[in-house]
Amino acid sequence: MAGTLEGKVAIITGASSGIGRAAAMVFAREGAKVVLAARRAEAGQNAAEEIQAAGGTALFVRADVSRAEEVKALVEQAVSKFGRLDCALNNAAAIWNQARRTGDFSEEDFDREVNGNLKSVWLCMRAELEQMCKQERPGGTIVNVSSVNGLGGAPGGAFYAMAKAGILALTKTAAMEYAADGIRLNALVAGAFDTPMLDKAMDGAAGGNAEARKTLEQRYLSMIPLRRIGRPEEAAETAAWLCSEASSYVTGHSMIVDGGLTAWAR
Repeated sequence: MAGTLEGKVAIITGASSGIGRAAAMVFAREGAKVVLAARRAEAGQNAAEEIQAAGGTALFVRADVSRAEEVKALVEQAVSKFGRLDCALNNAAAIWNQARRTGDFSEEDFDREVNGNLKSVWLCMRAELEQMCKQERPGGTIVNVSSVNGLGGAPGGAFYAMAKAGILALTKTAAMEYAADGIRLNALVAGAFDTPMLDKAMDGAAGGNAEARKTLEQRYLSMIPLRRIGRPEEAAETAAWLCSEASSYVTGHSMIVDGGLTAWAR
């Protein structure tokens, strides 16, 4: 797959760890000029420096993508530095609320989840689409990271599932609207990957109890036909393919990458 993004300019959000960080490395390896965005400045800058040390081209921009002005500044800095925007991986996400039944959440919980995991993706899409439409040689590719939780219900995590389902609807709608502008949009529907976010979720579900967590992990693995947790690089490779010309006839698609976890229900 070497060089499949040669010369492309890519923004990757949530790039300080997990799938976002892995994607920044893969995109750079494939020849892209990568703009890494994250709230954690030190970790994000370290990732950019690692890319540069390996001979790649990278720029880190600290951004909270739930804030419209920071998203706008992110895209502006990318274009100012590299001249255009060809690809975007809208990956930033977080666990905002503790698990509870749907009727036990507060309005504040709802707003926190929507702002952090859904509105943030739309804000990024809006700024990216505007740039891709107006630039010389219009067009581009956008991949939004959703979750298998967005394919159905998630007991204890109604708002997270809601946000991830919303990402799928946003992606498919925009894919139909912007195809004539040469812009492809797809969703990467992620299962369980070895990331700090999954680690936090597992700890929370186990109540901090090491034995309970071990039992929980074994139960979860038994549900995955491949019998393992995914590596962030595996999700990153999928995102790179969706942003490359190798997937030129793919748009409006929900690419499920979950080791077969949801195969029974698809």
